[in-house]
Amino acid sequence: MHKELGFYTLAGAPRSPADMLGELAHAEQLGLGTAFISERFNIKEAGALTGAACAVTSGIDIITAATNHTTRHPVVTASWASTLHLLSGGRFSLGIGRGIDAMFKAYGMPLATTESMESFAHLMRRLWNGETVLGHTDITGTYPVLRLDPSFRLDIPLSITAFGPRTLEAGGRSFDNVILHTFFTDETTERAVRTVKQAAEAAGRDPASVKVWSCFATIGDHLPEDLRLKKTVGRLATYLQAYGDLMVRTNKWDPAVLARFREDDFVRGFGGALDAKATTEELEHVAGLIPAEWLAPAATGTPAQCVAAVRNQFALGCDGVILHGASPAELDPIVREYARA
Repeated sequence: MHKELGFYTLAGAPRSPADMLGELAHAEQLGLGTAFISERFNIKEAGALTGAACAVTSGIDIITAATNHTTRHPVVTASWASTLHLLSGGRFSLGIGRGIDAMFKAYGMPLATTESMESFAHLMRRLWNGETVLGHTDITGTYPVLRLDPSFRLDIPLSITAFGPRTLEAGGRSFDNVILHTFFTDETTERAVRTVKQAAEAAGRDPASVKVWSCFATIGDHLPEDLRLKKTVGRLATYLQAYGDLMVRTNKWDPAVLARFREDDFVRGFGGALDAKATTEELEHVAGLIPAEWLAPAATGTPAQCVAAVRNQFALGCDGVILHGASPAELDPIVREYARA
């Protein structure tokens, strides 16, 4: 099994959560080592999906990437993780992320901060080690007593999705897996890995104990052209819609290009996510607004070319690579080539 390779189950907008079951079976057959599960407030509730995933698999690791620590009572989250840790034989990792501010504001949920996520990580470890925590206060509220089981001594890995330097540093100090974002340039990826590892070392941890995952768009040319367009141009355009300033700032891209993208009549008037709703013709128009170098940080081409690009992520310092944006069936020829190479 390739523990260093992962994929996102139910990528994009799935028709049914039951699709995950077949994907996981195929992933284990291929030897993919880790299944990542994102959460959406529709048919992708993380508690239900991770329980099912742990139950129907035997060797693959299961990581939420990500849920949000502000959406559940901390004891509910801690007990969810402890249950799946024991159910899966230690294959589960609780992964959290910041979320999208606009959506959380609309739902009336507290907005996560880097400090709150790191504090949450320390709270989880205390609860998983049998502590009774009195008078805990965080951005979600005040809790007179928090406790699971005093006999617990559970070593449950914690994961975090990270973008900016402060969150990367928190990942190095307090988490076991740090998941980067898609379409990071080589320079950004190297810088992110360095930030995580240096923060781990400064905190007295072994840098090798903190695994940095590249989230690497892997879209081979064995897929139909219209689907490749959706998974590359459509996906990056959707990120630019949601948090383009952060993408541009992180990658040190030209903000004038982002401004032109936003000012385009079609983009400005489009309702919804481009990768979910735009037609092939519309995405062809959007492709003309995005520079080729912005789309370059991806595995594309033949299976051999995709494998070479994936292996370059390891050369940049990453410990694992998420073959992002494709199902195990779509990744099949690439993973088989990886096993041969």
